[in-house]
Amino acid sequence: MSDPETVLDHHLDAFANQELAEVMTDYVEDSVIVTNLGVFRGRDEIEGLFADFFEEFSQDGATIEVDDTIVEDDFAYLLWHADTPDNVYEFCTDTFYIPEETIDVQTFAGYVEPKD
Repeated sequence: MSDPETVLDHHLDAFANQELAEVMTDYVEDSVIVTNLGVFRGRDEIEGLFADFFEEFSQDGATIEVDDTIVEDDFAYLLWHADTPDNVYEFCTDTFYIPEETIDVQTFAGYVEPKD
């Protein structure tokens, strides 16, 4: 059994390296991501969400920086900001519920300003 901090570290490394298959090992078919863009249920919908993020963050000049992480029991909290050619992610948070070896529930909230 992995602890939440280990799962979060794996998730962040896989995201930073844009390894979609590795990111998806952190989720199961019952996983859910809740965002202001909608609710993404199951591996197929979650994979589509990350594929879109990777497309945006693979552009030249895209940056992302993690400002803080907090792990408490089965929960992990992430504070970050980013800049891409399309958007400024000024203030963003993710909260993860990781009771076992995978992310069961994740939430995202952020102030995202389009550049156009």
